[in-house]
Amino acid sequence: MEVINSLRDFGFGVGIVIARSVSIKPASADLKSELDELVRQRQGEDFPPPLVKEAVRGLLKKGGFKPSGRNKPASEYLAQAAREGRFPSINNLVDVNNLVSLRSGLPISLLNLDVFGTGVILRFGRESERYTFNSAGQEIDLQGLICACAGTTDMPLGNPVKDSIAGKINEDTKNVVGIIYAPLQTKIHSEQLQACVSEFSQWLAREGQTDEIETIVA
Repeated sequence: MEVINSLRDFGFGVGIVIARSVSIKPASADLKSELDELVRQRQGEDFPPPLVKEAVRGLLKKGGFKPSGRNKPASEYLAQAAREGRFPSINNLVDVNNLVSLRSGLPISLLNLDVFGTGVILRFGRESERYTFNSAGQEIDLQGLICACAGTTDMPLGNPVKDSIAGKINEDTKNVVGIIYAPLQTKIHSEQLQACVSEFSQWLAREGQTDEIETIVA
């Protein structure tokens, strides 16, 4: 799969994890235990830590987007949900996504690989671009926001705040792509991204019961 990161000069790095022929079902006992323990830990913490929080928000501001309020990064939403005792449990693969995000403080999309076509394009959302992100028909304005777009059509499908309905996985999905949005300001940030890609790929292989895993850092 081709990955085009047109935003690297803005300090944006992306980790891609592709898992094919996956099985989507309830999370395993091991994953539930790992996630429950991490949620308990985060309940007593101010997470993400300031350096990670500000680096991610600073990255999202590069295109003119304002990452606050309802438009805060998805990683901050998950941390808040953990503190408030309402952390979601969806299925094995989404729970893996949430585990890695809650561990790292980085926003991550987990989307249906088949809708991306030839690859993934990372770019800023353009003027007047929007997409629907939930079943109620609510939309998010994508202008200036980092977007993960289909390689074939250039259609935005995910971002670090809210993913599109068109790209979300369901019980019939067979192939998925995880997209980790990361600042690359320092060597530490680069190492953190590599660690996230490694953990994400291991859990997706284990929970998705597949050995068809591909990873890309761009």
